[in-house]
Amino acid sequence: MFDGRFRAAVDRVTSPVGQALRTTGLAPDHLTAAGLVIALPAAWAIATGRLGLGLALVICSAVPDLLDGALAKATGRSSTRGAFFDSVADRVTDTLYLGALAWYLQGTHRGHLVLLPVAVLGVSLIVSYERAKAESLGFSAKGGLMERAERIVVLCACLAFSVVMIPLLWLMFGLTALTAVQRFVMVWRQATAAGHGPPPAESRAARRSGFEGTPMAVRWRAWREANGWVPRAERYSGRNRPASAAAGWHERRLARQARLGRDGETESIGPVRRRTGSRRP
Repeated sequence: MFDGRFRAAVDRVTSPVGQALRTTGLAPDHLTAAGLVIALPAAWAIATGRLGLGLALVICSAVPDLLDGALAKATGRSSTRGAFFDSVADRVTDTLYLGALAWYLQGTHRGHLVLLPVAVLGVSLIVSYERAKAESLGFSAKGGLMERAERIVVLCACLAFSVVMIPLLWLMFGLTALTAVQRFVMVWRQATAAGHGPPPAESRAARRSGFEGTPMAVRWRAWREANGWVPRAERYSGRNRPASAAAGWHERRLARQARLGRDGETESIGPVRRRTGSRRP
């Protein structure tokens, strides 16, 4: 909701700041790292009950996270690596804040309320995963009632007004779960409109080529060949094609018996074969 309605207004404010930061020589990754470092004492303050200090540090941690994108645009240094770092830093920060809240509630409240921030963290990670997975598949999963910006705002309200912390956490949990459902439905509809066909052939080929040549692939192929495996290209071509499935099974059974016969005599008892010979002289 924040990205859809207020992103343009926020960009108008942060763009001049990003232009000013360009002269300092800072990189966007520096701001991301600074926000992550500030989140550590913020989590400590929240866990130990210093909610006012925790609120101030949370706001200080959110400012670099807000400006790293503006600096990346101003300097032209937007990159996949920076986007990955920013996303991971956001998940770590969320975990620190909500884990600290759970620690705080453990000492101030009885019962199972300590699990409430953990539940919020769980559905928050689902929301983030849905967007990441959707974008990796070529779909869009942006939007929702409770994205990360809204969760930070509600978290600050919890720290500022601790009397209503529990109702606000329940509100955050409910709206975040609803956001997860919204994104699931959004991607489901996009995938339905795109069709239910298999993934592109080039994707399967890329996965196979990435696996081929690895030590595990070499060992797996050697084991299959030692047990009578025939490549698919040769399995159904001309002379290698069995007359029927039963005939193919019979041929493999005879080949296995021949291999066992080289090591020692075999005796077949129904479907079970017992070795009676030995390699020892």
